[in-house]
Amino acid sequence: MFEEVHHRPCGRPTKSGTPCRAQFSGPGFACKLHTTDHEKALVQAYQQGFETGRAQERERRLRAEAAQVEHLERQIRTLREELDAKNRRFEVDGDQAVTVDGYGYRWSGPGTLEVGDRVLLPENYVSALRHGPGPFPGTVTELGTIYTGILSTIISRAPATPRQTG
Repeated sequence: MFEEVHHRPCGRPTKSGTPCRAQFSGPGFACKLHTTDHEKALVQAYQQGFETGRAQERERRLRAEAAQVEHLERQIRTLREELDAKNRRFEVDGDQAVTVDGYGYRWSGPGTLEVGDRVLLPENYVSALRHGPGPFPGTVTELGTIYTGILSTIISRAPATPRQTG
């Protein structure tokens, strides 16, 4: 009755008494001409329930997938933090190691740098293209660095910029 059978004959008796040969598909009891109102209501209820079930299953699957993604992202963060803790250097040959705008540098000047401090960095081939020749400013974004190569030395703390009054 509710199986998805395609192109089957109705079979209900016609006015002449012979079986109806009209073909119909999908869930149902008979062709449209021979289906009673009660049967139509049953088929409609079945289809509505079927669609509701599919929608709920889709919703459950999406929630489960979102939870899985969240779990994996948490796991990645944890592993990155553990790896960072193992590889982070705070000192290189007696100098303070810091991360400035995503890149590792060393500080041999007076005092220690803190996150948020503005510094002047030595020119490199990328900075020459972006900022022009000479030193360029940067901001300390992290204490320590995970970069394992040779670190450039910060030139100095950046001069304080005068505040503009409005």
